[in-house]
Amino acid sequence: MKETIRNLKKVYSYGKEYKSCLIIQIICCIVGIAINISVPLVSAKFIVNFTDSIWNQAVFMALILLGISTVNEFKTLIIRKNTQIFRRGTVRNMQMSLGRETLRLEQSTLDSNSSGAFIQRLTNDTDKMAGMFTTGMGKLTGFLSNIGSFVTILVIDYHMFIYYLLAATILTILHYIKNEQVGKKDVEFRNQSDKVAGLTGELVRGARDIKMLFAKESFMKELDKNVKLQSEKNFEMRNIDMGFNLVIDLLKNFFEFITIVALIYLVTKDIITVAIAVALYSYRSTVLTDLMGTVSSLLEECKSFNISCNRVFDIINNKKFKKEKFGNKHINNIVGEFEFKNVVFSYDDKNTILNKLNLKIEANKTYGIVGKSGEGKTTMFNLLCKMYDTKSGFISIDGIDIKELDEESIRGNITIISQNPYIFNLSIKDNLKLVKNDITDEEIENACRLACLDNFINSLPQKYDTVVGEGGVNLSGGQRQRLAIARALVQKTKIILFDEATSALDNETQSKIQKAIDNLKDKYTIVIIAHRLSTIVNCDEIMILQNGQIIDSGTHKELLKSNKEYKRLCETEIVEK
Repeated sequence: MKETIRNLKKVYSYGKEYKSCLIIQIICCIVGIAINISVPLVSAKFIVNFTDSIWNQAVFMALILLGISTVNEFKTLIIRKNTQIFRRGTVRNMQMSLGRETLRLEQSTLDSNSSGAFIQRLTNDTDKMAGMFTTGMGKLTGFLSNIGSFVTILVIDYHMFIYYLLAATILTILHYIKNEQVGKKDVEFRNQSDKVAGLTGELVRGARDIKMLFAKESFMKELDKNVKLQSEKNFEMRNIDMGFNLVIDLLKNFFEFITIVALIYLVTKDIITVAIAVALYSYRSTVLTDLMGTVSSLLEECKSFNISCNRVFDIINNKKFKKEKFGNKHINNIVGEFEFKNVVFSYDDKNTILNKLNLKIEANKTYGIVGKSGEGKTTMFNLLCKMYDTKSGFISIDGIDIKELDEESIRGNITIISQNPYIFNLSIKDNLKLVKNDITDEEIENACRLACLDNFINSLPQKYDTVVGEGGVNLSGGQRQRLAIARALVQKTKIILFDEATSALDNETQSKIQKAIDNLKDKYTIVIIAHRLSTIVNCDEIMILQNGQIIDSGTHKELLKSNKEYKRLCETEIVEK
């Protein structure tokens, strides 16, 4: 109970702006409870005192009940309306908060967990949490209304009150034990549901690759295995539920039999009249069935609510998933230089990617970095943007350790144009607005022109309002990269990192992009990772990365003379062309 109350307070903090709706809902629920308690009392009294001589009173009573029913219907309408306003607003606030906290998670945490784990929390769990204030309150109202039946029984005859209370207590204990055991299985079921949700998402997002790899059967086999396990977890949970329900239902039947025997005994001993016995018997379903059903449902709602809260607050309160940490220092006017000093890094604490790496990048110069795949070129960029933390050594921007800098000083001043940029399922214009809300149409067109994308866009029926599909599926690889370059140009960050950004471009387009990069020279700090050496021949300095270290550096002409590996790479590219 303490856990439920604690979680209710936390969830309420997300919906307190809609507290007026909640107050109206509570008032209506109190009215409903009063109606549900008073009607059985009045009805029972009328049944006991009914005679043929009070027909007029019967008609009057019927009119009163009709009026009460009408009030009850309007009360229900008001509750439903305010419930939806409160629930909708609370879910939205929780989802926005959870979304922000998810974006604060360490990249390694995101890498090691299925996307389904976060999707389920953002959608299903937040809805269940807000639902406790709506459906949960309805069930609580029903429970309190059932208590009215007990009050009625107590007023009529205390013997049956004691008996019903004892029977109800036994059934309540069984329901409590059932919900505890079902709850444990529910946690396992939801965790497996996260995996299925993740695989389902990959089926949609990766459909093209699954087809091209001719991996439909193997992927469906993997999906089927996880769906089957999900079904098994659900079946285990339902088995426990069904087993307890069987015992509970058998006990209910037994208690109903005892009820008949007890009432007959009380009538034969002249303790109660037949009329009172009929009234008391009519309450058996309320106290032994409706009440227990309400209690069970409320307990299940509380258990489900607490499970959802734990899953969501594990992310929000940093209990289970690690968050990124930034410093407090802020760079107002960045120069644009950075340095790696004795940096060591490994993704798995086993295979070292960077091994005491040292390099210094000066502001407003253009650098190229070459090396074999797996040498750690992309890793360098990830570390500079603090997507991961170094194992040892330090990285500085403008002479300040990035561990001391705030997020804006790092990511607000660096743009990475990657080999496989993620393009959002928005229009071309909205993809660019993501990085600058107040961007003008003129700025958008200029950026796309510099990225050699304007001719393609103008050939589309909807031009800049064309929706590109999830991941930019409606664009070619080269078009996606050029859109990413345009996005970077819109940001106008001081440091621009190109991670194989021209790898999917044809020679003619690459030449145009190269010209765009040249236009940025001397204004920005530019670092280019490239396998196609033609992209970096004009760099102020080229560095060769090998075994996690910079083994040589110089201009294109200098390296051709001094470094055999660089010369071999150049000759290989010429042959391939």
